[in-house]
Amino acid sequence: MAKIRIQKVRSTIKSPKNQKLVMEALGLRKMNSIVEHENTPSILGMVEKVKHLVKVVE
Repeated sequence: MAKIRIQKVRSTIKSPKNQKLVMEALGLRKMNSIVEHENTPSILGMVEKVKHLVKVVE
């Protein structure tokens, strides 16, 4: 399965609780941190929920 890399580019300070929980579930805690996940529909759905806070790095 293909992998995608996700980078946190914006803070979650004023974000709703559910978006903070999605970022935590993705493993993104510090600014500019990058995590690698499998390219599955569930991960893509999580990225879609917080697309204004993250960047997908190729």
